[in-house]
Amino acid sequence: MSKLFTPYTLKGATFRNRIAASPMCQYSAVDGFTNDWHRVHYPALARGGSGLVVVEATAVSPEGRITPACLGLWNDAQADALAPVISAIKSAGAVPGIQIGHAGRKASANVPWEGDDHIPAGDPRGWQPIAPSAVPFGANLPRVPREMTKEDIHRVRNDFVSAAKRARDIGIEFLLLHFAHGYLAQSFLSAWSNQRQDEYGGSAANRARFLVETFEAVRAVWPEKLPLGARVGMLEFDGKDEATLAESIELAKKLKQLGLDFLDVSIGFSTPSAKIPWGPAFLAPIAARVLKETGLAGSTTWNVGTPQLAENMVSSGTVDMVMIGRPLLANPHWPYAAARKLGVEKPSWVLPAPYAHWLQRYAGA
Repeated sequence: MSKLFTPYTLKGATFRNRIAASPMCQYSAVDGFTNDWHRVHYPALARGGSGLVVVEATAVSPEGRITPACLGLWNDAQADALAPVISAIKSAGAVPGIQIGHAGRKASANVPWEGDDHIPAGDPRGWQPIAPSAVPFGANLPRVPREMTKEDIHRVRNDFVSAAKRARDIGIEFLLLHFAHGYLAQSFLSAWSNQRQDEYGGSAANRARFLVETFEAVRAVWPEKLPLGARVGMLEFDGKDEATLAESIELAKKLKQLGLDFLDVSIGFSTPSAKIPWGPAFLAPIAARVLKETGLAGSTTWNVGTPQLAENMVSSGTVDMVMIGRPLLANPHWPYAAARKLGVEKPSWVLPAPYAHWLQRYAGA
């Protein structure tokens, strides 16, 4: 029997299988608002059979967007526009989730197919990025961010809280805090980007302070019955990985003590000089170690493209769920195709009843 297709319960959420649609930026919003694209895209992922559908990285403030075309959740009107999308995900049988975050020094960029670089200073489409220190990322993102004041830090923390409340109030059942990929939270955590001399910089505990305080503030408003997760860049592939991983594991343990339910193990992406060993499920051994040492439920992503690989990761206990990205863009019904590949009996049960009816009755599914 395939464990990938067994139900999984975490807190008050039950997923019909262990496949999660990873948050993938669509760069299709206007002023942070969802539109017809999102109303088609996300329900399709749910209709295709994923157990969890996580809405893309959604900014907690206008300055927190990666690009001008990113989703936002900094006002009630945006929440109202997103609510029907969440309802549609749920009606198609998936648990609706969302990833909220702040882009930090990687903000104010062009969408990928229009350059994937910083919008020049003075261009009315852009804005001033902020970060823990005035250190640019480099490469295609050379703009120097403004160093955040303590007032900025407290304001952004409160922006996370407000976005979490809006997510809660429109029926989202799985919240993922974006603490990875070189965005604001990761920039605090990483010595590559954090050169502060106050209590938010220096030691590993100080560099983690923004993440810990933000998590605590969100935990206070997020329902205890629903899963609260974080995507954390556990290492950088910069030649200092053992030390970084040890620090990240201690952070994960701290967050667990404070009420973290789920950890998505990812990459820091804090420096363009990182030598990432791209390959099939290359983060799986790291995820196995992290989840074992912390005792957390969790997942990982990146290059998990085949059904057998996903099955092996779950059945071996490496992860509790697999985050699937690009394969779901190529085929939203990847879960159904995976079930057939893995020999699941009557795999059409993965799909909503109208699809399952036709496939079972006329295709021997």
